[in-house]
Amino acid sequence: MKRTTRWQHTCLSLLLGGLLAGQSVADQQPLDARASDPNVMGWMQGFPPAADKQINARNYLLFPQTRWSFSHIRQLLPTATVGRGTGAVSPLPDARRDDIDAVQFKLADGSQMSWEQSLAANYTDGIVVLHRGQVVYERYFGALQADRPHMAFSVTKSFIGTLAAMLVEEGVLDEQAPVSHYVPELKDSGFGDATVRQVMDMTTAIRYSETYSDPSAEIWEYSRAGNLIPRPADYDGATSLYGFLQKVQPEGQHGEVFAYKTVNSDVLAWIVQRATGSSFANLLQQRIWSKLGAEQDAYIVVDQIGTQFAGGGLNASLRDMARFGETLRNNGRFNGQQIIPQAVVADIRRGGDQSKFAPAGYATLPGWSYRNMWWVSNNDHGVFAARGIHGQTIYVDPKAEMVIARFASNPVAANGANDPISLPAYNALAQHLMRQP
Repeated sequence: MKRTTRWQHTCLSLLLGGLLAGQSVADQQPLDARASDPNVMGWMQGFPPAADKQINARNYLLFPQTRWSFSHIRQLLPTATVGRGTGAVSPLPDARRDDIDAVQFKLADGSQMSWEQSLAANYTDGIVVLHRGQVVYERYFGALQADRPHMAFSVTKSFIGTLAAMLVEEGVLDEQAPVSHYVPELKDSGFGDATVRQVMDMTTAIRYSETYSDPSAEIWEYSRAGNLIPRPADYDGATSLYGFLQKVQPEGQHGEVFAYKTVNSDVLAWIVQRATGSSFANLLQQRIWSKLGAEQDAYIVVDQIGTQFAGGGLNASLRDMARFGETLRNNGRFNGQQIIPQAVVADIRRGGDQSKFAPAGYATLPGWSYRNMWWVSNNDHGVFAARGIHGQTIYVDPKAEMVIARFASNPVAANGANDPISLPAYNALAQHLMRQP
């Protein structure tokens, strides 16, 4: 594989959140977590850094550079701020335990692994575990620190999905209205006659390919339109996310099957912003972030006209992600107030139509479904999660009273590559905390 081809594959798999089938970003086995540690590799160290240690907008999506860049996106791309507000930081009581690293679980092949080993195996940059609202585990690796935002990728979708669900509950949005009711510019696109609900649950039928080996796939223009990857000199496609969305064509019948396509999230953001007259970043700040008692401002990647990338552009600190997860675990209540209506959380937890989800063929997620841009397990613990490529997650286990927030920089984009370790590890920890609270 030529370097250019590999770079293109990496860029698209990173930024657009397509859950690939476990394809590698390198021809050879990538460096392990220890060897690829950005401090060990010396990325961006020195004044100025050596030429071969510099990371910029053209190489920041290559592994192992990603192990540094995911924690420094604001130095590489334009962003919009999601302010924490001026209120006090909400407490996360410290109740750290010394028995978690040794928790054992079994992999599909029958081999054993410890919790501590799983973190390195999946290139964890940082992880926070809450049990009954208390921090029982917190670790950081490489470039990530407790006060440093990290790219959340498609975890972003769950924030716009939650905001949209809140607006539906309040009667501001009609989930059965066609997209064109809110965004007339999309009337002649593949989204025009889809309902808001179909966008929220990604059951739209659109001609949009995320086949990375196909140079004519729509995902290439989408990425360049959003200024997420460089445009060639002869580029004549859309130059903004809005411009691209208007070009998407229909293909099939809306509402029949789930199809994970990042463009739905940006359409939903357009709908939400039109319905409220406020930007995604401002809504997130006013309705959620400033109410959480967040420790840090968050920020969202924007295109060249300032459109905020709702499909995967949020960057936030790990502890604040855990606060959001704890809010969902507590039926929308946190920091002494009802931030998200209980009915919205209940709707997320109920999940979507499993029969529509199953044809998508997610081997690591049997029995799951998708609702309001959250992944719902439908298992006996009622687990649901926000998920982003390369291992980002907010994982909520109501039965175990556990929330896990994790950032990672796995060299493989697909969550299908890290799920075989992460999901058994999370379940084992839940069982451990229930046995030994």
